[in-house]
Amino acid sequence: MQANFNGVVGSIILIIEFFIVKVENMRIKKLKLYTKQLSLEKAFYTQRLGFSIIEEGENYFTISVGWSELTFESSEVEHIYHYCFLIPSNKLSEALEWMEKRVDLIDLEAEKKVQRFESWNADSFYFYDASGNIAEFIVRYDLNNEIDRDFNIEEVICLNEIGMPTRDVTGTNTALEHYFGTKLWKGDLERFGTNGTQEGLFLLPNYEIKEIWFPTTIKIKPEPFEIQFEHEGRLFFMEYKEEEIKYTVNT
Repeated sequence: MQANFNGVVGSIILIIEFFIVKVENMRIKKLKLYTKQLSLEKAFYTQRLGFSIIEEGENYFTISVGWSELTFESSEVEHIYHYCFLIPSNKLSEALEWMEKRVDLIDLEAEKKVQRFESWNADSFYFYDASGNIAEFIVRYDLNNEIDRDFNIEEVICLNEIGMPTRDVTGTNTALEHYFGTKLWKGDLERFGTNGTQEGLFLLPNYEIKEIWFPTTIKIKPEPFEIQFEHEGRLFFMEYKEEEIKYTVNT
């Protein structure tokens, strides 16, 4: 009887722990970026990489990225973003090989392609999309998301990061905490911080101090984007433009 009771308690604890992790994670559901190269971007993501279009119009298209959706909308002004895709933690080498057959990956140094982030327990590689944005595939080893299938584009889990440049990391982080309840994850409040969780992050570089997007020579600038994300069981919509946050909340 005692052993059975302990088993029940253990099961309850596991269920509670799973629920807490599930609720606390931030997840990017939809992201809208702007481009002067709409037709080229569409061809890049659908024909070259094989993402599926779920909606399109004369001046936009939307692709499915795991539990996320990525939209590009036509713009007369050039915008350069940094954003990131999460892939299964045991598929770095396979994904690298798969992508090298389709795009030119960015060399870090002496033909090195993969960057190790020790404090994040993560590895990444980078490429440019058709608009010249810096895109990234990342594996996060602390997440339990391994798969036992061969890698293909359908195994991309989600949109994982979006760059949110600011002159005031402290102020922007405080605003995100106040409006959405998301917290500083890694980094600092002066040069470069991150806000959110490992399943969804805002990257907060102070572009007056950290001037260049790694691993490129592209100057960091605040660019407009729209995002819908989940956090703590709530759905938020945010527009970021000219370093100002506008938002709505769906409970």
